[in-house]
Amino acid sequence: MLSFNTTIRKIHLWLGLTCGLIASFSGLTGSLYVWQPEITAALNPELLKVENVENIKEVTILKSVVSLIETHKDSLNKIFLPYREQQTIAIQFKNGKTNYYHPVTSEFLGEKSASISFFENLLNLHRTLGIPQIGKYIIGTSAIIFFIILITSGVYIWWKAYANNLKKGFKVKWKAKKKKFNFDLHKALGIYFFIPLIIIAFTGSYFTYNAVYKSALKVFDNPNTHLINQQKNKNFSTLNETLLNSNEKYALRAIYFPKDKSGMYRIRYIKDRFIKAGYRKTKEVEINEKGDITTLSDFRFDSNSNRIVAQFYPIHIGEIAGICGRILVFISGMVPLVLLITGFRIYRLKKNKGLKKK
Repeated sequence: MLSFNTTIRKIHLWLGLTCGLIASFSGLTGSLYVWQPEITAALNPELLKVENVENIKEVTILKSVVSLIETHKDSLNKIFLPYREQQTIAIQFKNGKTNYYHPVTSEFLGEKSASISFFENLLNLHRTLGIPQIGKYIIGTSAIIFFIILITSGVYIWWKAYANNLKKGFKVKWKAKKKKFNFDLHKALGIYFFIPLIIIAFTGSYFTYNAVYKSALKVFDNPNTHLINQQKNKNFSTLNETLLNSNEKYALRAIYFPKDKSGMYRIRYIKDRFIKAGYRKTKEVEINEKGDITTLSDFRFDSNSNRIVAQFYPIHIGEIAGICGRILVFISGMVPLVLLITGFRIYRLKKNKGLKKK
């Protein structure tokens, strides 16, 4: 019968060689996507950049949006206002085509480029492996296994080996022989990055199992809090009037148009248009053609559970901690691949050693 320590090592080995492969792919694609705003903006300045964007008034952008809505009317699917790397207005039409327009003049700037599409496809691969329906569950489940079992079992093995000599457990002999260097690199990277990797995996699995997360996080809610969710207001008669007369504490981020005349508009607001360290504060409402507004969420009045899950994306990508957080996530995303390679080499060396003894 196998001992507990041997069982843990076996579990760590086989999960590392299987689940670790998916985690490595997800980590690499995630690391590249961390710099998507800067790369995309650098490759597409004619579509995404505007001079002195910080001096453009909110009402000017809203007037351009209303003008574009009146011009294109029933052909609209979504409108994205300036946000993150995009300083222009993007319109996605019902035929799937996406065009970009100047936020002041409403001038047509061009169609979606190949590099913008590349990063959209990269994000899809990162979240779903490009497999319809079941892909997100493969990614989400592997992330849960990675942070619950794989990382924790590795930390347990490390602790059993170096509890009496912690300094040795953190040390890498850079000039050692290949076998020793490979082992040192595996144990050191695993322990140095186990906290960032746990956080990244935990927040990443939320995008698959968001309903489960939200239910679990309700333990942090105050039952006596009176939320504004689902409250209605009837101040404006049309969508355009609603946009122009809104006096929001947020900036208008996106408009999702109904598929038919009886459908609802969905409008999203964001506190900060461009990348900034700190909490992600948003508001989301639904509005019909009569101007009846239903508030779905508002960070200022939301439950604690909704406020927490709103931070999962900036935590996952590191933006909540600014440039330092993004650099940490970028490096951490490459660590699973190094652990996979070094772990496989350790396995092969032990296997070859066992064959020689036989």
